[in-house]
Amino acid sequence: MLIATLAWRDLMRDRFFLFCNLAIMVGILVPLLVLFGVKNGVYSALVGEMLADPVNRQIDTRGNASFTDVDLAPMRDWPEIAFLTPKVRGQFDYMNVRAKGGRRMRPALIIPTGAGDPTLPEGAEISGNQVAVSAQLAAQLDLSAGSDLQLISQAEGRPKQLVLPVTVALVLPETATAGRAVLAPFEMLDLIEAFYDSYSLPDHGITGTRDLADRVPSYEGIRVYARNLQDLAGLQARIEDHLSIGTTARTREVESLLGLGRKLNLALGLTAGLAALGLGAALVLGFWSDVSRKKTVLAGMALLGIPGRTLALFPVVQALITSLAGLTVSFLLYLAAGRIAGAMFGQGLPQGASITQISVAQGLTICLGVLVLVLGAAAVAAWSAQRLDPASVLREGT
Repeated sequence: MLIATLAWRDLMRDRFFLFCNLAIMVGILVPLLVLFGVKNGVYSALVGEMLADPVNRQIDTRGNASFTDVDLAPMRDWPEIAFLTPKVRGQFDYMNVRAKGGRRMRPALIIPTGAGDPTLPEGAEISGNQVAVSAQLAAQLDLSAGSDLQLISQAEGRPKQLVLPVTVALVLPETATAGRAVLAPFEMLDLIEAFYDSYSLPDHGITGTRDLADRVPSYEGIRVYARNLQDLAGLQARIEDHLSIGTTARTREVESLLGLGRKLNLALGLTAGLAALGLGAALVLGFWSDVSRKKTVLAGMALLGIPGRTLALFPVVQALITSLAGLTVSFLLYLAAGRIAGAMFGQGLPQGASITQISVAQGLTICLGVLVLVLGAAAVAAWSAQRLDPASVLREGT
């Protein structure tokens, strides 16, 4: 406690040297904090914007194929997959849509969906005769949640139309899916395909040439969503290898963004490393010269009975005080710079995104790194203080 008090009083008496060391720390730390914050803020905004559009995580099989439940069952347990649904043959996924009692009819794409579909709002579920409709289709047919619809299809050689009465569970936002679309449970699309394949549908009063009980489900492809952007490329390759079929996804755009993040991290890491070397060298010289300048005082303290190990704590305590003050000033200036940068350049970011961003964990890591660097520099001065010979110092002073 005594050495800490003496170190504090000495530091306050020679405030000029404290301000010099603070200026060195702040001059290096603030630009690095701003660069790191801007990198985090802008990159997080770009990633968040890409994640907000579920299409960026979507993988669709390409071409005509024939899969069964046996082929798809193992994939349902893959940890990279957030959502998976089979797809019916492409020529059967369009139907005419009409509001019940309405005259206007529009063709719409029927998309299979289910619980966990990223296209749906979080927590929303579509089941039974419920469907979700795109914003464009809702506007054209004047639909809202609770509206009754009819999905109508006419197959060649079938004397009767297939009319499926459904209820609109929700209207999707414009960003969820483009064009006229209806998201329905896969069972509904499977029923539509059975209609086109001439199966009898007794529940709908349709007689065909085949018995529905004899039908073996077969899927043309799958619609998959990766759990996160980092999994997209690997998941696409794994699906192609497992099913032996080509797929389509926005892998190139996603990988470009992720690659940009890695390059920014590398560049910032190199910059921080060089800055740490410069800061460490400056502090080593500053603390060592400070001990040399005060060696007469330290020698006198040693003659008063203060042990060498305790005396070595003198520059360490002063370095700790300097580093805490430097970090406080640096983060305050970083916050001020972040506000100015946000006011000047933040208009192009998504709403609510911050142009500078440093998390609590990152801030604590930075503080720990700076403290280790400063105390490491102070250790050189502490070693110099411990090696002082009071008699020799006082003789030289005399």
